[in-house]
Amino acid sequence: MMEKNAKIYVAGHRGMVGSAIVRELNRQGYTNIITRTHSELDLCRQQEVEEFFAKEKPEYVFLAAAKVGGIVANSEALADFMYYNMTLEMNVIHSAWQNGCKKLEFLGSSCIYPRMAPQPMKESCLLTSELEKTNEAYALAKISGLKYCEFLNKQYGTDYISVMPTNLYGPNDNYHPTHSHVLPALIRRFHEAKEQKLPSVTCWGDGSPLREFLYVDDLANLCVFLMNNYSGDETVNAGTGKELTIKELTELVAKVIGYEGEILWDTSKPNGTPRKLLDVSKAEKLGWHYMTELEDGIRLSYEDFLNNPMRAER
Repeated sequence: MMEKNAKIYVAGHRGMVGSAIVRELNRQGYTNIITRTHSELDLCRQQEVEEFFAKEKPEYVFLAAAKVGGIVANSEALADFMYYNMTLEMNVIHSAWQNGCKKLEFLGSSCIYPRMAPQPMKESCLLTSELEKTNEAYALAKISGLKYCEFLNKQYGTDYISVMPTNLYGPNDNYHPTHSHVLPALIRRFHEAKEQKLPSVTCWGDGSPLREFLYVDDLANLCVFLMNNYSGDETVNAGTGKELTIKELTELVAKVIGYEGEILWDTSKPNGTPRKLLDVSKAEKLGWHYMTELEDGIRLSYEDFLNNPMRAER
């Protein structure tokens, strides 16, 4: 268990996941949380990271920093996604190990699992068949980080763990028109359509893919729970175990935002993976369960969007 005054470093504290972890640590009474902005510490620069760890010697590390994006961003910048994520995570994990960090938790993504993995996806299906091509670079980087934690455990007896979240949403999300994920993108589009009194909104694909969504504060709660209650080489899935179609999701977002126009589908655009549902029985067996239902979470996210004009501009 982490002591309440233990020195805890949250990497990526300005992102959606990192900021949620900081909120959760504060909520639970942890008092010694250290953070660095990108301008203060470039995690892609090995020397900077080594100097930071040598000086600060954090006892616990939550590695939530990453370069992320949706289908378009991922497929257009494969090399960038691979380099940035691979370099960043190797620097942080290696320096944590070199400086005697008690425990590190690595945040991955459900896109590490094979494109056609049996559904719902168990942790054990990792590397059993090929990845989804559109985010292969990001997935390979995340798999490498996860495996590096596993190999350090095996070779050096460290206690480094990893958690693989499903699609996330919530406060501090990215609402960029082309570089955001599906749910924040829909929140922005339906909000703008409502403001501009547009008669219809056109969405990509045919609305048939199935997706699972986890509210980011629920993930943060699980991250702290795992840091205190789990040790092991295999990753832990983070999700709700519930799914809905993209069509149902768009209708739910329209309902929360109060957009009453028509929803059209552009079937010339890609659908992405047909189904991505995580098997969350492992987390549940450890004693954890998600708390926020999707409609409530979308409402909270929409409030965040409205109250953060800078977020909307990104």
